Amino acid sequence: MAAKVLGNSGVLYDDRRDFYISPQVVKELWSDVAPFTTTISNRETRSGLADPQFKMFEHRNPWAKQYFQTSTTNELAADDAADTWAVTASSPVGMEGEGANNAYDSWIGLECEVTSSLAAGATIRGVILITAVASSGASANISVKNLGDTAFTPVSGDYVVVVGSAFGEGTSSPEAWSDELSVVYNQSQIFKTPVEVTGTLYAAALRGERDELARLRLQKSQEHKIQKERAFLMGRSHLNISGVTFADGGRTDAAGKTVRATMGIIPAIEKHGDTSGDDQSRFAITEASYSYSNFVDDMEKVFQYVPETGSKRAFCGMGAMSYWSKLAGTSGLAGNSGWTVNIGDMGRDSLGFNYRTLETPHGMLQLIPTPVLRGPYNNYMLVVSDENLFLAQYRAPKYQANIKTDNAYDGVKDQYFSDEGIGVTLIESHKLFVIS
Repeated sequence: MAAKVLGNSGVLYDDRRDFYISPQVVKELWSDVAPFTTTISNRETRSGLADPQFKMFEHRNPWAKQYFQTSTTNELAADDAADTWAVTASSPVGMEGEGANNAYDSWIGLECEVTSSLAAGATIRGVILITAVASSGASANISVKNLGDTAFTPVSGDYVVVVGSAFGEGTSSPEAWSDELSVVYNQSQIFKTPVEVTGTLYAAALRGERDELARLRLQKSQEHKIQKERAFLMGRSHLNISGVTFADGGRTDAAGKTVRATMGIIPAIEKHGDTSGDDQSRFAITEASYSYSNFVDDMEKVFQYVPETGSKRAFCGMGAMSYWSKLAGTSGLAGNSGWTVNIGDMGRDSLGFNYRTLETPHGMLQLIPTPVLRGPYNNYMLVVSDENLFLAQYRAPKYQANIKTDNAYDGVKDQYFSDEGIGVTLIESHKLFVIS
């Protein structure tokens, strides 16, 4: 009689053979699903909000930038004679007279430098002293004297930048002025992720995972977390962070119930962030033409508000991770052009996610692969300011067990529940890079 073989059919194949190397071990993709949410929740969580909609105060120090523009083109002699200069409407920044406030009395005694622009390499024409304003305090004309020893002629559009103040002997205190805080908004949203099995499946002995409910609980926990991650990064809201009237307009579901959505940080930057200037928040990188000079200039703006640690976190899609990794090598346009960047090996943060460190002339960027930045967001890099970002919890997250019990239901239904949003302030402190 021929020896029995290990065949590929019949009872021996279908029922008796054990194909499972580790029958209780299941491999998963995306073990680290939500680095952005993990970071902000560990950095700062504000719980116990009084209302699901919330306001936040922010303030930009006026002394950081103090200047106005003039349309005057008359020569200013190097003597003690005063001349009248015109202030260009709506040009004052960081000083009394900005916007709709036209009271210039507090300008008397300011020492100002006159330059052709605010950019590097601008022509410095001279330094003036503001000696008087119109008696009504509402005029856009001011009296100035040349503090230098050389006459100069301003050009229409020149910037007059505050240097300091200079007052005469025995004079009284000048007019005071003050500014006000700004208000920005956002709101929490309700997240629900249910998990349910029948009583029969709950009692079954299984391979792969012995307890199907336990497996689904873990899976749904990650699903709940990654949905929050997407909402905090990419969610949109009618509230718009700022720039609109704060109102509980909301949206409604099919039953007329109010639905609130938090405004994610990426749409907030896209809507309210500048694309140029000192406070630029939005950067477009064209891979084929991006130069080392562009890189240095961009990183200067990223690190102009220097964090205490000297580094910032940058949440990256895989396309953005690939771009910086290519620049660290010798291939591609950057390598052919003779410039590269220094990027460290993969490390693991104390919060549990992987990162690589990109060295820039102005600071270190912690590049964090972020799984939800896929598809249209694959080439995005979000650099955040930890000090101006927090997790807002209206109600504490909870795992609600066995929520379906009516009529002796033969099964188990649980639910992950969160009522959370994010708080974003000072948009210019956050940066968004899009690579194409």
